[in-house]
Amino acid sequence: MAQQNNIVIKNKKASFDYEFIETFVAGIVLTGTEIKSIRLGKASLADSYCLIINKELWVRNMYIAEYFYGTYNNHEVRKDRKLLLNRKELNKIETLSKNTGFTVIPTKFFLNEKGLAKMVIAVAKGKKSYDKRQSLREKDDKRDMERAFKK
Repeated sequence: MAQQNNIVIKNKKASFDYEFIETFVAGIVLTGTEIKSIRLGKASLADSYCLIINKELWVRNMYIAEYFYGTYNNHEVRKDRKLLLNRKELNKIETLSKNTGFTVIPTKFFLNEKGLAKMVIAVAKGKKSYDKRQSLREKDDKRDMERAFKK
């Protein structure tokens, strides 16, 4: 009997700044006060990124607020957290990210139906300023078409 939780934390700036090449879903290693704080929705993926250290994938600069009721056992707010992927996925991410201009960024963080913390990461390529303008134009056109269709 799993508890219904709709915790989804998105990195909205990532889809604007990067073009996603391939996405993966990874588990994440958290402590008790970290998961409690996340269940309250007190986390952010802004300015966070992933890197491979010793054949392991880590997320850096992810913000998880301190748990209010945590005592001296409370966690650090922006520490490195390990991501859990199988070896085949790690090797694929490593080969893709070694190409010039590619990076690995977290795009979404959620709790699945079992209550486990999962993170969607993407191997991405940075957009140029004209690509960003094109994305905004497409978004505006889509919004205008939906408005015209509703009338």
